[in-house]
Amino acid sequence: MTLQELRFIIALAQEQHFGKASRVCHVSQPTLSIAIRKLEKELGVALFERTINDVRVTPLGKKIIQRAKQVLVEADAIKQLAQFDQDQLNGPFKLGVIYTVGPYILPPLITELHKLAPQMPIEIQEDYTVNLRDKLNAGDLDAIIISLPFAETGVVTRNLYKEPFVVLMPADHPLAKHQSVRPKELLEYNILMLGEGHCFRDQVMSSCPMCFAKQPSAVNWRTVAGSSLETVRHMVASNMGITILPATAAMTNPYQKGMLLTRPLKGGSPSRVVSLAWRKSFPRVKAIQQVLNAMNSINNLFSKINE
Repeated sequence: MTLQELRFIIALAQEQHFGKASRVCHVSQPTLSIAIRKLEKELGVALFERTINDVRVTPLGKKIIQRAKQVLVEADAIKQLAQFDQDQLNGPFKLGVIYTVGPYILPPLITELHKLAPQMPIEIQEDYTVNLRDKLNAGDLDAIIISLPFAETGVVTRNLYKEPFVVLMPADHPLAKHQSVRPKELLEYNILMLGEGHCFRDQVMSSCPMCFAKQPSAVNWRTVAGSSLETVRHMVASNMGITILPATAAMTNPYQKGMLLTRPLKGGSPSRVVSLAWRKSFPRVKAIQQVLNAMNSINNLFSKINE
């Protein structure tokens, strides 16, 4: 059994096609097919069900391939440990970020990281939490920035900052005359929210259920879903409704001064905690520390949120 053979079975499981898997692995199709049959013979089990037009992973094959992924992650960690023992900051750092955080913290974070570790290029991937979790476990990402709750075996988390949710509205909106907004008042207006699949949408709806409790008297109640926070904010600027945003997103204002404004929710504003997560086995501890140092350096930006 070799690491190359493990890479082959993982690729075939993902592609479910010998030709596609061989191209991903940069080998000929016969080479890949022979290697996989050799591994199956060595193990004494079938990892795949083969038909003329289809390739499927067997139930036992799924378990073995999951272990194979873990083996490759550990093998990569050994290589990185040797490669970066002398200089852990020399080489790319792969950072994943959820969609509702990336646009607002990445510009200052990358700038600060470049100052602290100029020889460490940052490779960024934005995605949903569930996908970032899988990529982190697979070793495709070195660390991820997500919002809590987040729990994963073998993964360490460190809180970066906490931010409240605020109501964003046009400056001439009826609610603008109030210093804060009661959740029930939102029921009278169109609420613009992210579409399903975004953890921020779930956080808002769970932390402020009264904001979305449909009532017969609220005849104008309806929720419009946007694909990103920026899209939702543009919709607010176009007078399509109001929304609830994390404070970092509301702080960045590309519009004419005085066009939009924010109000806190009365009775204690819901909030979220944004954290950095990485594998316990990740060998480049100095790189992780520099990411944390960079966040500490720009935390003045986020401390203003809670003033």
